Amino acid sequence: EAIELLKKVPKAKFDESVDIAVKLAKKPEQPEQQIRTTIVLPKGTGKTTRVLVFAKGEKEKEARDAGADYVGAEDLIEKIKGGWLEFDVAIATPDMMKEIGKLGKILGTKGLMPNPKSGTVTFDIAKTVKEFKAGKVEFRSNKEGVVNLSLGKISFDSNDLKANIEHFIKTFLKLPALATKGQSVKSMYLSTTMGIGVPINFKKYM
Repeated sequence: EAIELLKKVPKAKFDESVDIAVKLAKKPEQPEQQIRTTIVLPKGTGKTTRVLVFAKGEKEKEARDAGADYVGAEDLIEKIKGGWLEFDVAIATPDMMKEIGKLGKILGTKGLMPNPKSGTVTFDIAKTVKEFKAGKVEFRSNKEGVVNLSLGKISFDSNDLKANIEHFIKTFLKLPALATKGQSVKSMYLSTTMGIGVPINFKKYM
């Protein structure tokens, strides 16, 4: 029903994203109440994800063969220090993290810092690159206890949008932060980039 409402709203002149906003019952003051993880959307995101990999040697070749857009080590670190940020996801092998630490302020503020929690610090480079290229996305709670994520485009078939939305809701409601840490969901809203917010009855998925 929420999808049909959004599709009836007058369209913008571009293919708007369909976004979900989840409001948590508590602001995540403790680390274990914070949410940061990834999900593979069954119908993709409708966007091309630009993947950058920090790696050397064999892992550098593995990343290129898997379809990473940018691969390197010190050269990429210097480029980013100079202000270049033309990528959506950064993946790194664990041995690169000491050097990437120098980029903490730049990548951290943009939410691009590789992190073991989101599976972006790994030696399994080929699998990780392919997953992000296929529609894997990262989401996290902000300090106000809100999680925002794009789940597709308004041009998607309604059934495809429904598949992405339901997969996200079911996955979200099973997260450890909700299961054991006293955290819960207060509300979920679906909206388009320029459109209204439509409430979702998420409790039917619990």
